[in-house]
Amino acid sequence: SAPPLGERAGVPASAAADAAAAATKFSLADVETIARQLAGKSYEAPSAQVSEYLRGISESEWNGIRYTDDRRLWRDDNLPFEVDFFHPGFIYDQVVTIYVVENGQSRPVPFSPDQFNYNDDALAGRARPAGLNFAGLRLYFPFRRADRKEEVAVFLGGTHFRALARHTSNYGLTARGLILNPATPDGEEFPYFRRFWLVKPEPEATSITIYALLDSPSLTGAYRFVIKPGLSTVMDVTARLYPRTGAAFPKKIGLAPLSSMYLYSEKENGSRRDYRPEVHNSDILLYTTGGNEWTRRPLANPERLEVNSFNLKNPRGFGLMQQDDNFDHYQDIGSRFDRRPSLWIEPQGDWGAGRLELIEIPSNQDIHDNVLAFWVPDQLPASPGNNGPGSAGDLSFAYRQYWMAPGVIPHQLGRAVATRMVREPKGDSVKFLIDFESEELNALPSDMGLTSQIETDAEVPVLNKRLQKNPVTGGWRLQFTVQVPQENSMIQSLRSARGESRSLRFRARLKKGENLPDPLTETWVYDLPY
Repeated sequence: SAPPLGERAGVPASAAADAAAAATKFSLADVETIARQLAGKSYEAPSAQVSEYLRGISESEWNGIRYTDDRRLWRDDNLPFEVDFFHPGFIYDQVVTIYVVENGQSRPVPFSPDQFNYNDDALAGRARPAGLNFAGLRLYFPFRRADRKEEVAVFLGGTHFRALARHTSNYGLTARGLILNPATPDGEEFPYFRRFWLVKPEPEATSITIYALLDSPSLTGAYRFVIKPGLSTVMDVTARLYPRTGAAFPKKIGLAPLSSMYLYSEKENGSRRDYRPEVHNSDILLYTTGGNEWTRRPLANPERLEVNSFNLKNPRGFGLMQQDDNFDHYQDIGSRFDRRPSLWIEPQGDWGAGRLELIEIPSNQDIHDNVLAFWVPDQLPASPGNNGPGSAGDLSFAYRQYWMAPGVIPHQLGRAVATRMVREPKGDSVKFLIDFESEELNALPSDMGLTSQIETDAEVPVLNKRLQKNPVTGGWRLQFTVQVPQENSMIQSLRSARGESRSLRFRARLKKGENLPDPLTETWVYDLPY
């Protein structure tokens, strides 16, 4: 596995990029060699290999171009994994080079229009130029039924990739290899995977290894993905980044980034313009620092861009989760939001101090990801300047991903399963209603005398609170009202002058007693813009 985050890497003996790609024992070190050498050169934007015509086709036309099933990689080798590839076009205008590694040797997978069914003679005639390459790749594995290989993961577009678990039926949220300068004045920088190496699996393999070369104006990177499909699809990700010589180092690097879609849920009481009670691919951000310290943040679709941070030391896990797996709460037969996966991240090794950052973007369409979550370390290596790539400043990290069925939460504490919020007509107070449930909580009698703990900003008083047993669900409902500062209040002016967030943060959890240290539930946290 990779050395801990922030460890400086030495410079191994150099080798030509082509020689590394054809190494007799291909490994992550070979991709690192290529990435290190690439970091010593000026960035070259992806060449315009995709024609203007292909870039202008519609999404439905692009979706109609399908790889021919009997041309899948390893189709005739009786292996557990098969691979097919995506045709460039529509928004996918960055082509990638794909290699197969077999017996330690790598060879390119050639692109040919004959590998695709265009489903339209006119489209086929204009979409078959010479010199193209693939836009991405798709993995197949019999992870639901032993007699049928099914799509399980996709790498497509920039550094985006997605996966399914056994009890999911639709893709939902997306992972990225890296995110650079999100929500900064200079604008986001978009890296992309420009090469992939697929290691041919053994006949009885339950996992597959994929290497990837990342390229970007400010840095390069070498990645290894070990993918094991199953009840939860597990991906072990190892990466090393190399600052580019002469390039400005990113002001913000986000590790293990996730992106998802959230429009509304029970918290917003649905939408008057939509028949669906809830619309989202994920509904909570969940994180832990270890032990029984678990925190849940319900997602929101704000009126303006919101950036909120959660300062942590050595995070033990975080993720964007689709907690609600009840079809009746969505009523969408086609999209099946109730069958979309959650994604949980477990850092490997010591990631040190930093912050979990959550970005929420206003949106009114369910086709756009408007939620981002990622880890930002406090300590980043300095740019190597003129000393050459690899001499200092290399950044390495590793983590494990669990693509899980919706509704699965990786702890046994009581869960804040629903958040409802009501603003009073005058706008000077907000009422929260939080439903906590678990087997242990539901078994407790109504006269148990549980204690609720509520934390607010110092200037925001709690006007009243009430905790009661829900006789219908067996869980417990915590209700409290807070008084919020008025628009253009002195508090708001002082916060703006200090450059602080214009959100108010509230926390709540349940305990068996005021003086008992162990919580019965995870900590519910919410950021209320004002």
